[in-house]
Amino acid sequence: MEMKKISLELGNRAPEEVTELVLDNCLCVNGEIEGLKDTFKELEFLSMANVELSSLAQLPSLNKLRKWELSDNIISGGLEVLAEKCPHLTYLNLSGNKIKDLSTVEALMEMKMMKRKRKMKLVHWKDMRKGRKKRKRRMKMRMRMKMKMKQVQSWEREKRKWASNT
Repeated sequence: MEMKKISLELGNRAPEEVTELVLDNCLCVNGEIEGLKDTFKELEFLSMANVELSSLAQLPSLNKLRKWELSDNIISGGLEVLAEKCPHLTYLNLSGNKIKDLSTVEALMEMKMMKRKRKMKLVHWKDMRKGRKKRKRRMKMRMRMKMKMKQVQSWEREKRKWASNT
């Protein structure tokens, strides 16, 4: 994605003022993020659908980013950087990417479960490639997530009971 395309999308606004940025269909150079800098301090929504992005290695710190559309790219891994570069991310769409293994997404699930105050919605499950081993892994992951959700729900019930008795 060239800096020219980002500057066209910005118009007369300074990068420090931008809260939403749509870069859909702006093709990346070498499959990496280019032109997106740390100066986008107020950015809350970013859409980069169908830009042929394959790596998040050059991702700048986007501390206020909450929603990110990354659908229809060629990302296959490297999602671990999101925990430190986008700490307030609550919605991430990875549908239509080349993610083959569930362990690639597990780093995001761990991030979500450790920070219970925010709930991260991850859109990706429908695009996992089919296969016997992969289905088993998906089922195990779903079961783990259901168990954790049941634990949280039972904890919430117990807290309400305790609060009503005092």
